[in-house]
Amino acid sequence: MNEMNNQAKAKSPRFVLKDCALIAIATHKRADTLKELRDHIENLSADSLYYHFWANLLLPHFEEREYINDFAGWVRHSLADTKLAEQLAVLDPTTVNDLEELRYRLLECIDDRLDESEYLRWSHATQRFEFIRSQIVVFDTQTAVSHPREMAELIPRMSASSIFYHFIDSRRRTQDKIDDFRHWLAFFGEAYQPLINQLTGIDPYFSTLVELRQQVATDFQKFFAEDVR
Repeated sequence: MNEMNNQAKAKSPRFVLKDCALIAIATHKRADTLKELRDHIENLSADSLYYHFWANLLLPHFEEREYINDFAGWVRHSLADTKLAEQLAVLDPTTVNDLEELRYRLLECIDDRLDESEYLRWSHATQRFEFIRSQIVVFDTQTAVSHPREMAELIPRMSASSIFYHFIDSRRRTQDKIDDFRHWLAFFGEAYQPLINQLTGIDPYFSTLVELRQQVATDFQKFFAEDVR
């Protein structure tokens, strides 16, 4: 077993810690009605769809937001449609294969609601929806670790935006669509499968980044407290 672990360590890469910022860019696309919102979403760029579902985790807020994604918030507060807002609010981008499937589910909810209510086709919002697209800027922190035990010590000190980059945005970058932590742990062999399984159970969408960092840190710390390696 020790020989296998040593071989895994020799083959495994270092985990290079990155940080990021999500830059908002105006698209000059706007919607005053639910039908206009629906038509824009159908042709919306993937970067814009990504922004309206994920950016609120990175943006500073003085009070807790009732809805995470911008579409649900706008439908509730500008169109006063609680029913559709609640349907859109529970859409979890981590449960779909890609942004195109998320787009399909979003349109499905809106189309069903438009079929139910003729009033919503022409009703104007009290405030128009402004479509934004995102561009992620990545920074090298000049920090790297070689072993999962080092990672357990590092995670509590990671910035919230670094957690976003490695646990959320990574799902767009990795071939297996998982976070960087699990992707990296897989290089160390089956010994770390229990930790990988624990991290798999974390849903990052309905938590703040601070809460998410605590969940990831707790899973790493519990693993090493129970199993000395």
